[in-house]
Amino acid sequence: MTGALHHLTIAEASTLIEQQELSPVALTEAFLGRIDAIDPKLNAYVTVTGERALDDARAAEREIATGRYKGPLHGIPIALKDIYDTAGIRTTSQSHLHADRTPEHDSRTAALLRAAGSVLLGKLTTHEFAFGGPSWDLPFPPARNPWDPDCFTGGSSSGSGAATAAGLAMATLGSDTAGSIRMPAFFCGITGLKPTYGRVSRRGVAPLAYSLDHCGPMTWTARDAALMLQAIAGYDTEDPGSSDCPVPDYAAALTGDVRGVKVGLIRHFYDGDEHADAEVKTAMDGTLRVLEDLGAEVEEIRLSSLHDYSACCLVIMLCEALAIHERDLKATPQKYGEIFRDRLMLSSLLTGMDYMQAVRLRRQLVAEIEAVFDRCDVLLTAGGYAPAPKIDQVSKFYIMQKPLLTAPFDVTGSPAICVCNGFSAAGLPIGMQIVGRAFDEAAVLRVADAYEQATDWRERRPSL
Repeated sequence: MTGALHHLTIAEASTLIEQQELSPVALTEAFLGRIDAIDPKLNAYVTVTGERALDDARAAEREIATGRYKGPLHGIPIALKDIYDTAGIRTTSQSHLHADRTPEHDSRTAALLRAAGSVLLGKLTTHEFAFGGPSWDLPFPPARNPWDPDCFTGGSSSGSGAATAAGLAMATLGSDTAGSIRMPAFFCGITGLKPTYGRVSRRGVAPLAYSLDHCGPMTWTARDAALMLQAIAGYDTEDPGSSDCPVPDYAAALTGDVRGVKVGLIRHFYDGDEHADAEVKTAMDGTLRVLEDLGAEVEEIRLSSLHDYSACCLVIMLCEALAIHERDLKATPQKYGEIFRDRLMLSSLLTGMDYMQAVRLRRQLVAEIEAVFDRCDVLLTAGGYAPAPKIDQVSKFYIMQKPLLTAPFDVTGSPAICVCNGFSAAGLPIGMQIVGRAFDEAAVLRVADAYEQATDWRERRPSL
């Protein structure tokens, strides 16, 4: 079984660990060995915490052997995007500005995952401060796509996407401001969940835009995403954006039954306002057939233009990011990478009036989405326009040249998951988004899990 340990899901491994048929130490050693062998090709890790991981694994093994099993993450090797503070472990945000920064305290999510008994393998490559990349002038090289190392992983949770897809961690955490969990999920063929705004604490996570930032899991399956979300969801009095909402049992929602579920297809986002390539459209048409065969009821709906949602997100993000970085950007611009610096310089062209108009538009777009959920249980649209491009062909301003299909649901704060729904002729992954009403991650996960069970995409792994 050792050779296949890195391909176990959390759900599979946790059952074996609970029954003491799988050693957390052996599992962790397998992942550390794989990181040592594979990661030089992918640059997914900034810091590998091998000693800490083995200490965590030994502690988990002792606890489980003495009847103190903590739940499905106990003994599970995970890794964190390098914007999540970890006590005593450097947290760099992939920037020269923070290259030697070592926090004294864990982020709230890191602390919750540790309390759940998880094993920390290390910290993962990101775009600089979750915004500038892929860049070659930062302290660490950009992550590579496991399906083709010459290709882009998506951003900014680039290392999180690469590590999850390559079997270098059983699960990772990313962050999502305009799509930074779901874009890497699309390009790397994994499952990436952006929970509702306020569902997961952002305390101790480097901010990009206070009113748009979300933290969430990146996993191989929707079931694993549910298990990760269960551990990190909940109210945090020290995060001003946190919401005091009950947290349901997410795994219990994964019944595999979507009969009667009303799905609103937002086709015009990817085939009207903008145009995805033929392979993405074909994958989306195939998804509709699978959901209908499962008993879901699909209705095509129309929202405001994708361009309105994207422009709203971009203006808010640029203004809020400049507010966070203005002092350091003025004092030490040389400590930022070229892409981050040049993108953020565009913020200086925006005015307070622009920001307020975007905030007003946002309220209208949120109301529009809320109204649609009067007749739909979930919404469906493409996760991207085309499979991963070559990494050296990604434009400095790519996030501003074409509206991101992920951005609308950061504007509305809606829970949204990206799930693999096919592969291109070249063997690169393609993905779709499933979106829910506020704080109804359970419905999103239910549909995603049912789709994954009904298809064989989760059986394909990158060849490394």
